[in-house]
Amino acid sequence: MTVVLAIDAGTTSVRTIAFDDSGRIVASAQREFPQYFPMPGRVEHDASEIWNAVQSTLGEVAGGLDEPPAAIGVTNQRETVVAWSRQSSEPVHRAIVWQDRRTASRCAQLEQHGALPMVRECTGLVLDPYFSASKLEWMLTEGGVAADPDLALGTIDSWIVWNLTGGEAHATDATNAARTMLFDIGTLRWHPDLCSLFGVPIEALPQVRPSSGTFGVTDSSAACGPGVPIAGIAGDQHAALFGQAAFAPGDAKNTYGTGSFVLMNVGAEVPPPADGLLTTVAWLLDTPQGPAPTYALEGAIFATGAAVQWLRDGLGIIAEAAQIEELALQCDSTGGVFMVPAFAGLGSPHWDPYARGAMVGLTRGTGRAEIARAAVEAMAFQTRDVVEAMAATTSTPVRNLRVDGGASVMNSMLQLQADQLGVTVQRPKLQEATALGVAYLAGLATDVWPSLEAIAGHWELDFEAVPSAERDLADSAYADWRRAVERSKGWATE
Repeated sequence: MTVVLAIDAGTTSVRTIAFDDSGRIVASAQREFPQYFPMPGRVEHDASEIWNAVQSTLGEVAGGLDEPPAAIGVTNQRETVVAWSRQSSEPVHRAIVWQDRRTASRCAQLEQHGALPMVRECTGLVLDPYFSASKLEWMLTEGGVAADPDLALGTIDSWIVWNLTGGEAHATDATNAARTMLFDIGTLRWHPDLCSLFGVPIEALPQVRPSSGTFGVTDSSAACGPGVPIAGIAGDQHAALFGQAAFAPGDAKNTYGTGSFVLMNVGAEVPPPADGLLTTVAWLLDTPQGPAPTYALEGAIFATGAAVQWLRDGLGIIAEAAQIEELALQCDSTGGVFMVPAFAGLGSPHWDPYARGAMVGLTRGTGRAEIARAAVEAMAFQTRDVVEAMAATTSTPVRNLRVDGGASVMNSMLQLQADQLGVTVQRPKLQEATALGVAYLAGLATDVWPSLEAIAGHWELDFEAVPSAERDLADSAYADWRRAVERSKGWATE
């Protein structure tokens, strides 16, 4: 049996999953690692703890296989940055996580000084602390990291590949590079002017390679043993788009995780910057004619599952996240209550780092069920915010929405989502789209799967929500949601 391993290094845990050549799970292991919150607005990881979690899960899964894996793919939380020593392979600063907001004022300063047009044109991004560049700048200016020849910088995938190869490969793929705010998505190269703007030495950055191809081989210290090719890398949301077989323009997916990320395939040409949205590299494939990029529009929603976690851990109105749907269904409506879970600001299409969470419309009759339902509805409303922005800025409409992630198990939420969007929402039988996507990328490079068509043939439908023909109630609720969002904006101050 041919097996491909996917290492999925998320925000709170690492999973290693083995897939066979039909795209089915053979084995898996998961290990959590801590987040650190040194002060409000700051979120950090210890990169060594992430690597230990990789080794633990990789060893557990690989140890149970009858034969060595054909390849390894690595997918990761994006924008989180690591700085380490080439000589010692030890981190020289805690990793700064994508959720971290410490550089909000710096991004605002750069925008005031006129840097936004160059950033938008070259990277497809916006000036926001979410992305890597200002985090790296902070490490180099405030964090005591020395910009010397020993320094290596990268996102989590680069850190994992460095360790898997025993320091032989300092590499990333175009999808992760595209999230740093230092990468030109048109030329597919690090942009020297952007590196200069943020004071990031290009020589410390990893080599950028296609998402499907050879990055190196494991050395003897890797828990899976030596000689296994690392043949696929993609940021988690890009991997999920690939795993959902969204290979045609207009194909879109939403991953409901800690946050939610809506990506829509827009084809082989870089589209012009879209107001309120990000333009990114969906994936980069290596072909006989040369590197072939596919681009995507993206809406990044910072908090969806995080709202459910807050109801569980902060308010204690549910004991487990899985109870949210049952509680939400105990009422027919929220009674006019709307939750805006802007715990770390608002992402697409608003991009307001100073927004904060709000709950409006509370009355004496508001109870646990109404609050739970408001949290579920917020998932659908935030996704509509993004899809409406996509519809307003591109001639490529969303054809349907394929979904994955924890909250996608809620059939009632998916029906609400379909009603809000007016398009069909589909959930596949296999929910591990992120890990599966990077396994496909690695297997495509090693001939486990011969083509995109072969990969698409493995996608199977589990549940489909068809939108209601009656739109008035959905549109009315959405209009009230937009009023609530306006009340959350600009709340925080430095």
